[in-house]
Amino acid sequence: MTVRPHPLPQVGRSAPPPDPGLAAAFRDAMACLAAPVTIVTTVDAHDTPWGFTASAVCSLSMEPPLLLVNIGRSSSCFPTFRTAPRFVVNILGAEHRELAARFALHGANRFAAADFRRAEGTRLPYLPDATAVVHCAVDGRLDGGDHLMLVGRVLTADARPGQPLVWHQRAFGTVG
Repeated sequence: MTVRPHPLPQVGRSAPPPDPGLAAAFRDAMACLAAPVTIVTTVDAHDTPWGFTASAVCSLSMEPPLLLVNIGRSSSCFPTFRTAPRFVVNILGAEHRELAARFALHGANRFAAADFRRAEGTRLPYLPDATAVVHCAVDGRLDGGDHLMLVGRVLTADARPGQPLVWHQRAFGTVG
């Protein structure tokens, strides 16, 4: 199945240009917000795996179960995620610090030497030892400035105990 791009609702595009210091101040403020670290994965039409490290991921709704993932328009994965019908959110544990760093690099062979498996039926890559693995179908896409927001309808969710990996003050860390 091919999902064709469609016009997206515009969010944040009608605001006047910010003052020059606002972007840096906003980045500093957001660095104070501890966020989960995930690797979001999908495959393209040729079954090639794609993925990126994301900390802009959150629960959106419990009924129905929905989550929100943000991907930067400058990401090498952007064209694939712009049209992918499904994706997986791998919520990382403390032991995945190096993997998270690799998936954050531009031009890296992200899937080399990683223990990803392919889901039966969809062939989507997932990490069997992730703290949680959430398989989603794209329920919507929203234009959000320099990012695209993917609304994922949760198809399956599996969790295991573990110490979460978080992003805080521009560095990986743990909680607890």
